Amino acid sequence: MAEFKRILISDIVIPERLRAVEEEHALAIAQSIVEHGLINPITVRSTPAAKSGKYTLVAGAHRIRAEEINEEPEIDAMIVGGDKAEAQLIEITENLFRNELSVIDRAVFVQSYREIWEQKHGKIEPGRPGNRANLAQLLGDEAEAGGFSAHVADRMGLSLRAVKRLSQISQNLHPDVRAAVRGTPIADNQSALLKIAKMEPLKQRQAALAFRAEPDLKKALALVDPPPQLTKAQVEQATLLSRLVTAWEDASEETRSQFLDHIGLGDMPDQLMAEIRSEADDE
Repeated sequence: MAEFKRILISDIVIPERLRAVEEEHALAIAQSIVEHGLINPITVRSTPAAKSGKYTLVAGAHRIRAEEINEEPEIDAMIVGGDKAEAQLIEITENLFRNELSVIDRAVFVQSYREIWEQKHGKIEPGRPGNRANLAQLLGDEAEAGGFSAHVADRMGLSLRAVKRLSQISQNLHPDVRAAVRGTPIADNQSALLKIAKMEPLKQRQAALAFRAEPDLKKALALVDPPPQLTKAQVEQATLLSRLVTAWEDASEETRSQFLDHIGLGDMPDQLMAEIRSEADDE
């Protein structure tokens, strides 16, 4: 059962966060608090056994920093039950409601949610014994309808399709790419991230290096896998050459001789003709 209370900031232990506190964002919140007050209390859980505080922060690191900027010793808090894992799940859920998150940040949060949930309830695998029971306990009658993705979509206010796409990005995007695109427009470009996530790991690492040198997505990918710069006429001639080679390989010895006669090479010395045929056969 949750309890609303005003508590000392000095009594709050702030664990390592999934999302680092951004000073500019905290300053904006601090100004908003001065003008309108703290609209949403922070969320903590009671941890009296903690060495450096009575409570452990669940959600609201930016709000705490904002109150520190305003030199406020206390802050409004909602005290909830639950263990460390549940606290992390609450933190992730709250962060996903924030509009300023990029697509890549949302993907990381969704993946973190899954990993923490699996630590608490067991690995989610289709057909795994016990997994159905775990999901049924969490989802009730909806376990059969949508499984874990449906639960995440419902709890986080996202569509099922959005959760699946974020999962594709988080599970398949190489860490080097995450680091390279973070803070760039690509980090909030879902279609681009999905495209990169489908690339081989080696290509993704090469793409990460390319992004650092060339921030434009199309140009960066071109550096990794440059398209052939051929004119339309060159493409047509290359196609004809391919057909000629295939036709030569399929032709009989008699047909090849007739062809050489047709192009004026039929009267060449036999030794030179044999060399031409041999080289053509080797191609």
